[in-house]
Amino acid sequence: MSAIDTQAADTIRPIIWTDNHLRLLDQRQLPDKVVYLDMVTASEVAAAISNMLVRGAPAIGISAAYGVVLAAREAWQKDPSQWRNLIQADLENLARSRPTAINLHWAIHRMQSLLQQIGNDPETRLLAEARTIHAQDIAANRQMGELGAALIKDSARVLTHCNTGSLATGGYGTALGVIRSAFRAGTLKMVYAGETRPWLQGARLTAWELAQDRIPVTLIADSAAHYLLSKGKVGWVIVGADRIVANGDVANKIGTYSLAVAARHHGVRMMVVAPTTTFDLEIQSGNDVPIENRGADEIVKFAGTSVAPDVEVWNPVFDITPANMIDVIVTEKGVIHNPDMQKIAAIF
Repeated sequence: MSAIDTQAADTIRPIIWTDNHLRLLDQRQLPDKVVYLDMVTASEVAAAISNMLVRGAPAIGISAAYGVVLAAREAWQKDPSQWRNLIQADLENLARSRPTAINLHWAIHRMQSLLQQIGNDPETRLLAEARTIHAQDIAANRQMGELGAALIKDSARVLTHCNTGSLATGGYGTALGVIRSAFRAGTLKMVYAGETRPWLQGARLTAWELAQDRIPVTLIADSAAHYLLSKGKVGWVIVGADRIVANGDVANKIGTYSLAVAARHHGVRMMVVAPTTTFDLEIQSGNDVPIENRGADEIVKFAGTSVAPDVEVWNPVFDITPANMIDVIVTEKGVIHNPDMQKIAAIF
């Protein structure tokens, strides 16, 4: 048995299948309120993903898998002889809900591959597969937590960006899974969390989640991160990923690239933590990853109040960090040091 206790505190579950429907934690209302919303149709799940009720690449994929279950139920109830055709519109709607996170498309494809194998009662078979996807994600996160924590030295302080914990996954977390395991092992002293503009996932979600599980966290403004790195107080920058392509380039929350640049300049190591479902080997370079741009209101308004004049806004949600600025990529299949195309191919 590993010396690292991978059963460390992990009290939050954002995705729950119960009483024949999906319950999603409305992350837009955190940290003020903990509110779960019931989803009974695939269109409701697609809207939840698109409207940021659920976020984080693994969590989006798992939610979409359950969305396929709801789509199959609705299609079967409409016409048992045509359900495979009727379900297609819902599958396409789910696939359109967020363009960058590859886990979404991976999960839908995995669920869709079963459609021709199913006779009667598609809901039962698809629900079993969605639950398997959910359980496998948690297991992968715990494995990555152990592998990543083994790289962290005693009393380390780390900096993380956006949310990569239970809220962004099926449970335990990717980058926060490493942080959980390292804290449990006694090698991690404290976490710095960037606020993560414009949705403030670091402030509203990561800081809240770590506080729930009693892991010491210090919140900083995004603009303070580079200065913090210059002070020599941080041993690692640890982030997740929304898509990793064949050459090791990483698409992640906007601001990740600038952290990688600052980390390299100040001699701080950069760790990306992501399951193999986040890899897209069909894309050779980060230059070809579709980057989602969202509306101006996310920048010019705060809590419904205007905080900027009526000007043009550029609001990319993700950026690309080149592989040569990443020290390690941690997957459930192993750790890739100094990632490149050959090392990534070997993992698969």
